[in-house]
Amino acid sequence: MALSWSHAVLFVQDEPRMLDFYTRVLGFQVTDEGPIAGDRKITFLSQEAAEHHQVAFLAGREEVGPSNSHAHLAFRVEDLSELRVLIARLHEESLTLRPTSHGNTWSVYFQDPEQNGIEIFCDTPWQVKQPAGETWDMSLDDEALLAWTREKFQDAERFGPQEEFIARRERELAAVDGDD
Repeated sequence: MALSWSHAVLFVQDEPRMLDFYTRVLGFQVTDEGPIAGDRKITFLSQEAAEHHQVAFLAGREEVGPSNSHAHLAFRVEDLSELRVLIARLHEESLTLRPTSHGNTWSVYFQDPEQNGIEIFCDTPWQVKQPAGETWDMSLDDEALLAWTREKFQDAERFGPQEEFIARRERELAAVDGDD
């Protein structure tokens, strides 16, 4: 049996502000909303046709400040060009961005309006033993960023093509499934 990730539900204080950010800036669409658990409201958001919701907001967050129940939510984009489009949108919002390459990803970390940590990333062509992280220069063009990433991580443990890592993981998972 394999579990696949579906969604996260966040308690929110200012739902209109959060909805504006997640729909206008991050590109989610509201798929449903309604009352839940008495007088609370839940709003469901998704970018995937096959997922009713990837994120949901549950009104009634009591504490202020950064969430202390999770470090961040991570969202994958298809490629570096999509990541750059989103980085431009985030700059327009005057958000503090923390670009970090983990060798296997080019990531940008920031906080949503209620200080929940968010990571948007795309994959690099490589896999690297984790944890690993280096700040990357968002102004580098694609070719320069590829070269920089290879230079920074090529001596790291388990550095290699992403395809080899995936093939190894498929074999490992098949071995576990065969034990059932």
